[in-house]
Amino acid sequence: MTSSDDSLPPPIADPVGVPPPAPGPLTPHNETLLAQLARDFLRERRLERRWRTVFRLFWLLLAAMLVYSLWLQGRHVTPTAAPHTALVEVRGEIAADTEASAEQLLAALKDAFKDDAAQAVVLRINSPGGSPVQAGIVHDEIKRLKQLHGKPVYAVVEEMCASGAYYIAAAADEIYVDKASVVGSIGVLMDGFGFTGLMDKLGVERRLLTAGENKGMLDPFSPVSPRQKAYAQAMLDQIHQQFIAVVREGRGKRLKETPETFSGLFWNGEQAVQLGLADHFGNLDFVAREVVKAEDVIDYSPRDNVAERLAKRFGASVGAGAVRAMRELAPIR
Repeated sequence: MTSSDDSLPPPIADPVGVPPPAPGPLTPHNETLLAQLARDFLRERRLERRWRTVFRLFWLLLAAMLVYSLWLQGRHVTPTAAPHTALVEVRGEIAADTEASAEQLLAALKDAFKDDAAQAVVLRINSPGGSPVQAGIVHDEIKRLKQLHGKPVYAVVEEMCASGAYYIAAAADEIYVDKASVVGSIGVLMDGFGFTGLMDKLGVERRLLTAGENKGMLDPFSPVSPRQKAYAQAMLDQIHQQFIAVVREGRGKRLKETPETFSGLFWNGEQAVQLGLADHFGNLDFVAREVVKAEDVIDYSPRDNVAERLAKRFGASVGAGAVRAMRELAPIR
């Protein structure tokens, strides 16, 4: 007979204090894998650091361009003692907050006129027109500066000199065009849309509340009032007469008026010369060389440079980003 103790399993050894099994040797495969992981990690760190540096340099460059543009603001051209032709560009729409705004053009005109070495001022025009107010301000300032400084003013038309642009050109002593230039459009317009018919079809009701019977005048969602329409037309006619008076004064006896002259039509350069709306054919180089007798041309036109455009678009975030970049630039390694 066997003892009951013989039927029990052998006791398990206490694992406490027993060292773990030693790791086996690294195989060539494991060594290659670890090396690849290390290389990838270092590559990612270097790439991250490189991009961080690029972004910081970008903000610094942008800040430098911004500072440079502010330095140039209000400083168009350094006066020179050499006789030259002063150029002022009139390009694009004539309106506030554009390159051809009265604010921009007046600053350039003042610089051009007060430079004693400038023998004459040339307006190089390529514009479809725009605001009669902005054009009128520029026109009146040209006349004032001409009288103050006694310098001749010439307008040189490239592609187009229409509406408000011609309003400005009328202040020049002579107007030069290309045979294919577009000149004229001496008129005034006020445009808009009317949606009353569409609203009736869609079943939409216009609910307009005003304090003052004419406060909702020419509202596109309301029927046109004959009385208000007549009032607006009278205002346009008055502005048109102002335009006509400016052209007649500027062109004088050279203008050969026809029933179409002030109808809003436009003509090519060849027809414009025949009608007395322009004087001669010629470009900027021709006028500077043959008329002004000062072949060197210096551009006094204000420029909306890249930094200014970026500043307008990004606003204060540009400055904030530049400051942040400069603060972080020190620890770059």
